[in-house]
Amino acid sequence: MSDVTILHNNRCSTSRAAMDRLDEAGVEAEVVDYLRHPLDAAALRDLLDRLEDAPTDLVRRDAHFAELGLTDADVETREQVVAVLVDHPRLLQRPVLVKGDRAIIGRPKERVAAFLAG
Repeated sequence: MSDVTILHNNRCSTSRAAMDRLDEAGVEAEVVDYLRHPLDAAALRDLLDRLEDAPTDLVRRDAHFAELGLTDADVETREQVVAVLVDHPRLLQRPVLVKGDRAIIGRPKERVAAFLAG
């Protein structure tokens, strides 16, 4: 059983860097390709319960976010974040690392090593 779970997108350089940090630390992780296996509302709520970052930080504000016509007002609350990510899993910030009852967004990259050590 893995101590760490990583919500990973192999196309993302920051996510790949987190995988490298896991490797370097000798940490076996459960890798979840969240685009192929999107989190449902219950899993997202559980993740938000553990997340050390603000719930709204879990949503990427990229070109796709803008194309969908979304604004910060659409992801102000925890339930709005859950609804947006259920409908648009591609907007999940990555990587996300989960260890026990703690979770972080692995940005900037330096956060990953500190999280793994803690």
